[in-house]
Amino acid sequence: MGGGEYVCTLSEELQQRAKEEINEDPERRAQDIEHIRDWLKHQPHIKARTDDWTILRFLRGCKFSLERTKEKLDMYYTCKTLCPEWYKNRDPQDKKLRSILELGMFLPLPGYDHKGRSVILTRIGQFDPSTATMDYLMKASSLIFDVWMEEDEQASVTALVSVEDWADLQFSHVVLFTPTFAKKCMTLFQEGYPVRPKGLNYINTPAAFDTVFNIFKSFMKEKMKRRVHIHGSDLESLYKEVPKEVLPVEYGGTNGTIEEIKKYWLDRVDARRDWLLDDENYGVDESKRPGKAKTSADLFGIEGSFRKLTVD
Repeated sequence: MGGGEYVCTLSEELQQRAKEEINEDPERRAQDIEHIRDWLKHQPHIKARTDDWTILRFLRGCKFSLERTKEKLDMYYTCKTLCPEWYKNRDPQDKKLRSILELGMFLPLPGYDHKGRSVILTRIGQFDPSTATMDYLMKASSLIFDVWMEEDEQASVTALVSVEDWADLQFSHVVLFTPTFAKKCMTLFQEGYPVRPKGLNYINTPAAFDTVFNIFKSFMKEKMKRRVHIHGSDLESLYKEVPKEVLPVEYGGTNGTIEEIKKYWLDRVDARRDWLLDDENYGVDESKRPGKAKTSADLFGIEGSFRKLTVD
């Protein structure tokens, strides 16, 4: 995907779903894209990608509400700019970043579940907090997430499901999940990204899980809370939400091994390296925002003096 004019790659069945579930009208699609593109041109503070596909993703994520799409695009680029520690210097060949990518902590799985949705597996316990920071972790995850969104058209219609594996979680991991970090994650995920999470599944949850989860839960919208499933170590319970066919071998599934899936994503981020580096050019310039400039404190509830907002 990407580039200039949008060419639909969806099956007829998925095009029908797009009509029914997210109000996509093929007759009006080009006009809606043009409307948003024109609006972006008139926002002095936003420097956005304006290709058809990027705009269409946001329209789909907002069920074709033009007002909601504008809010979300503004929020997405604002979050990116106010989180330079996650969105700057995302070179997949950077040595330190590579070492995290090679852990296979964040993996969109091949194919789709029984409802046609993408499934994303996260394995938090894989990284060593003494050698890597949460910021690097988020940088590595966001880099894969962005390439996945760019390349998977079906997911822009059918939404996604997550499986979070908390095995191997140590106390040294737990202390990193501060309210500040949780608020940033949830703001970005719920307000900024044009994705529709339909299920959050937690497995292998240790005793400390509740403490961490309650912090995140306090920032979740009601709709998101209703989509949470905590399975503990019961994989049979997980299979009711996420069928075995879409899970890796290590989880009793038949969908390839972690190693194979990890290698696939390392190849994809390398193939998209130029796109990722170019992506740093897009964001907001708060000095040009009509009305009041937004700060990190406005978005993430962090004291303005808490951290340096500009990164050279």
